Amino acid sequence: MKERLLNKIKERKITVGVVGLGYVGLPLAVEKAKAGFKTIGFDVQTEKVNLVNKGHNYIGDVVDSDLKELVKSGMLQATTDFSFVKDVEFIAICVPTPLDKHQQPDISYVKASAEEISQYLTKETMVVLESTTYPGTTEELIKPILEKGSGLKCGEDFYLGFSPERVDPGNLIYKTKNTPKVVGAIGKDATEVIAAMYRAVLDGEVYEVSSPAIAEMEKILENTYRNINIGLINELTMLCKEMGISMWEVIDAAKTKPYGFQAFYPGPGLGGHCIPLDPYYLSWKAREYGFHTSMIESSMMINDKMPEYCVERASKLLNSYAKAMNGAKVLVLGVAYKQDIDDYRESPALKVIEILKREKAKVDFYDPWIKEYKYLGEKHRGIEKLTPEIVAAYDLIMITTAHSNVNYDMIQRNAKAIFDTKNVMKNIDDRDNIEIL
Repeated sequence: MKERLLNKIKERKITVGVVGLGYVGLPLAVEKAKAGFKTIGFDVQTEKVNLVNKGHNYIGDVVDSDLKELVKSGMLQATTDFSFVKDVEFIAICVPTPLDKHQQPDISYVKASAEEISQYLTKETMVVLESTTYPGTTEELIKPILEKGSGLKCGEDFYLGFSPERVDPGNLIYKTKNTPKVVGAIGKDATEVIAAMYRAVLDGEVYEVSSPAIAEMEKILENTYRNINIGLINELTMLCKEMGISMWEVIDAAKTKPYGFQAFYPGPGLGGHCIPLDPYYLSWKAREYGFHTSMIESSMMINDKMPEYCVERASKLLNSYAKAMNGAKVLVLGVAYKQDIDDYRESPALKVIEILKREKAKVDFYDPWIKEYKYLGEKHRGIEKLTPEIVAAYDLIMITTAHSNVNYDMIQRNAKAIFDTKNVMKNIDDRDNIEIL
């Protein structure tokens, strides 16, 4: 099986399947197709499938013309019909892995995908989970589902592995194509073949590890590392406020050291799919072993309370202008979780807005990348454009995303008060109406 698959990879005779056509899946499907592998995208959302089949792009990291050409040439198509799994020899699972209301891993999308695949899985197929999850998922959850549903045996009839997604929306340097990839599979042959499949598509290094659990834990480490360090900076930011010290200036000074220090920055909280969520996966799994991840949980507590802390700071700023939060008109600038993207998954700005409204403020938002967002089952639409008159009509401007295509000079000249949680106004000379987190 190994040699046959390696030859088919070399000759580009593998048909690829990608389950989940979101921020991870669609860019991966495009790269597979661009590399010469006929690719089928699977998704339960008919709207996404229809957009792909029309060549209409909806993901920032995908080039519009690439998608159009691949669909037109027949190299890429999408479907909601999982029976087409029988036609593929490589399938990547790229579905969401959120937290449930109890802050525990919700692996229902992964489980449902595995169950669908198992009904149509054929011999000599490679199955790879890319969705971020807790260590052990591939071997403890996916393997039994695939074996039971298909009647095939892992390692003998099909190969199974884990290769964590590494997607950074809006990154101008690293995309799916050139980002190094980690692969861990069940058995050496599986690892070799799955790694070869990625090497045939990607320019970045493909790094092989000894098991899926190593690859799963590696992904958790990447994002827990960031969570903990951002938690440290956020806690020191609160301390520096009490001490009358600018944490931003402290960081600028510290990062002059050429070794042993990496700069992280404070903000209104953590956003995106990975960094705010992954540590919860590890803490949940650790409890199975009677282990308490105290450092990780402490950083999560700090980061989770940042939206509330920012609203408290904003309230004190309003008080200095003899204005109560109750009834104040507040404009939140930016609901994307990071600058210059249209992704608001887990964005702390949404929590900030929720808390402001709970405090009886009259809240609007403006985001040049996002006109409308859905949160807690409700749709919220932003104001269309910023003008001096609109800015001047608010009691407080609260900056929660550092978008580069916003006229901050105009905002400073016309705003009554500004609370800048991202330090985007650091180079503005007139600072009388600006307070920095």
